[in-house]
Amino acid sequence: MQEKIREFILTTLASMNYDVSQVTSETDLGPAGLDLESLALADLAVQVEEEFGIRFELDDMESTALMTIDEFSAEVAARIEKTSVGSA
Repeated sequence: MQEKIREFILTTLASMNYDVSQVTSETDLGPAGLDLESLALADLAVQVEEEFGIRFELDDMESTALMTIDEFSAEVAARIEKTSVGSA
């Protein structure tokens, strides 16, 4: 599942006009890597929410900027798992 999430994130970033050709699993979303600004992080979060049926709070955006692609993918996977367990 995490690989599917990672692929979605990269596809979404590419559609937002970010160059993902050199992105690895260890690339940071924030200033040390892709340098996504808060609006771009919010846009990414909204698209991930819609695709995977999860929610991010406004407070989550600050910590998201410090995550790598893999860390963000893992966070999304954990939220999907939590949501599916909660609805079972």
